[in-house]
Amino acid sequence: MLRKINSNDMGSSNLGWLRSKFHFSFAEYYNPDNIQFGVLRVINDDLINPQTGFGTHPHKNMEIISYVVNGELTHGDSMGNQNTITRGQVQYMSAGTGVLHSEYNLGEHTSRFLQIWILPDKIGHTPAYGDFRFNWDDRKNTWLHMVSGKDGGAQITINQDANIYSLELEQGNEISFPVKEGRQAYLVQIEGTSVINGIELSDRDGMEIVEAEITIKAEKTSHILLIEMKKA
Repeated sequence: MLRKINSNDMGSSNLGWLRSKFHFSFAEYYNPDNIQFGVLRVINDDLINPQTGFGTHPHKNMEIISYVVNGELTHGDSMGNQNTITRGQVQYMSAGTGVLHSEYNLGEHTSRFLQIWILPDKIGHTPAYGDFRFNWDDRKNTWLHMVSGKDGGAQITINQDANIYSLELEQGNEISFPVKEGRQAYLVQIEGTSVINGIELSDRDGMEIVEAEITIKAEKTSHILLIEMKKA
């Protein structure tokens, strides 16, 4: 099963300093038919003006992944971590029993990043933080496995049976991904235009995939994120 989600049909918000697209219900956008997709609870496609950001605020019992598309993102938290990542790099925080954190764009240009929340396998994990500065070329025309469950072998591991891959597929190239029996995936067309099993996706569109192999052809060079997980 494949279902395209047009970016024009997503929730949105404009706070001036922050402009967002919400793939699932979040903040003032509430759709009872679009709360989550399996254990995937949030994908927010955020644009943050320079020298602004999210001040210190709490989180609890959530696996939170930030993936920078453009610009930079600086994370700080109550565990003493403070780090900055840029395009194609990832920050991870397990909020567990509770943590305070902030996220700022301290750069000179607008920052775009995907904020991803995944429900943990249980409540009450010890809070944790990590980041990884992936080499951009490691996703050119191939799937870069960035995040996995604890036994999955990725550079970043989370408290859930879920995997996150990124891809830059150059114009005219094709690649496949098998979403196996008992599994589902959510795909974000971050940049570019692609055709997936005959369905065209453009910048910021999404797609739900359940137990189906997909073949992606890049009509324009395509930057893609795919979150694969157990079927709900």
